[in-house]
Amino acid sequence: MSLVLHVDAASWRAHQDAVVAGEEGIVPVAKGNGYGFGLGRLGAEAARLGCDVVAVGTAEEVPAVRAGVGTSSSAGASGGSGAGPGFAGDVVVLTPWRPGDPVAEGVLSDPHVITTLSRVEDVAAVAAAHPGARVILETLTSMARYGMQPSEFTEAVAAAEGLEIVGWTIHLPMIGQHLGEATDLATAALAAHRAPLWVSHLGPADLDRFRTTFDVPVRPRVGTALWLGEHGTMHYRASVQEIHQVAAGQRVGYWQRRAGRRHHRLAVVSGGTANGVAMAAPTAAATPRQILQTLANGAMEAGRMALSPYAAGGRKLFFAEPPHMQASLVWVPDSVKVGDELEVTMRATTATPDQIILD
Repeated sequence: MSLVLHVDAASWRAHQDAVVAGEEGIVPVAKGNGYGFGLGRLGAEAARLGCDVVAVGTAEEVPAVRAGVGTSSSAGASGGSGAGPGFAGDVVVLTPWRPGDPVAEGVLSDPHVITTLSRVEDVAAVAAAHPGARVILETLTSMARYGMQPSEFTEAVAAAEGLEIVGWTIHLPMIGQHLGEATDLATAALAAHRAPLWVSHLGPADLDRFRTTFDVPVRPRVGTALWLGEHGTMHYRASVQEIHQVAAGQRVGYWQRRAGRRHHRLAVVSGGTANGVAMAAPTAAATPRQILQTLANGAMEAGRMALSPYAAGGRKLFFAEPPHMQASLVWVPDSVKVGDELEVTMRATTATPDQIILD
């Protein structure tokens, strides 16, 4: 039995169509676990949408988006309907090139791969070893991750002699207002070399203003809003495989924890750490409510009362112990039977379902 992602295919695709139709030049992002859908499936969806380019996280992911659905490169997600060919257009690798990476080195000779460069010395190295390679130059934003300072733009363009500069990329933070920052960086970049502007995380109104400010093509990169924007179309479900009657104080699980007085039915359910069950990034805890939730969850876990992402009848169930690789132990009420399906709350960017069914 499997942890299955059920997708309302018609609604999911209608949302994609609306996003792409509403914004010129969109670049779909398909990286990591493919937002829970798998890279091969997102590559096929991008092809269906008629997009000319997609963005992946690393050079290793290029073959996966080209492979299509139903292959081992589809991030473990298979099954269901709506299979299609992979993506045959251009692929942008978002993680900047670094020397010593043989896979990133190999794709430089692929005419349909665009490599990101974020340091002047790397621009020079690629120009010397791979003349004619297609590249995009990254600007350093307040993200403080990758990129070059405006004072380096002219030097980077000079070092890129012999390369095809496809554009400048501006990767902005998700939080806050950053139109002014993007405008300043774009102005400096275009003064050094005129090329399309690739941007992320500008809201619709700011993106419209950004477009009207410059007379070069603007390519917005979109991931979460495209694939996960229609929340009601996706449901993760897990099957109940076994149920054991347990006495108070009985030891259970790998860690031999004692059952409490309130817990007498122990269920083995599909899904575990291999699927991303209960895997979560640290919270930013930006609001008082989030801080209180974090403290409350920590107190519950310290008392061995950790809520699981599994739910029955709309109520979350408690873990008996941390999830296993491909199964989890949870306490269930009398209403739950073997063979039942439980709703599972999953963080899509860490989820790897065993199967995807497009209903």
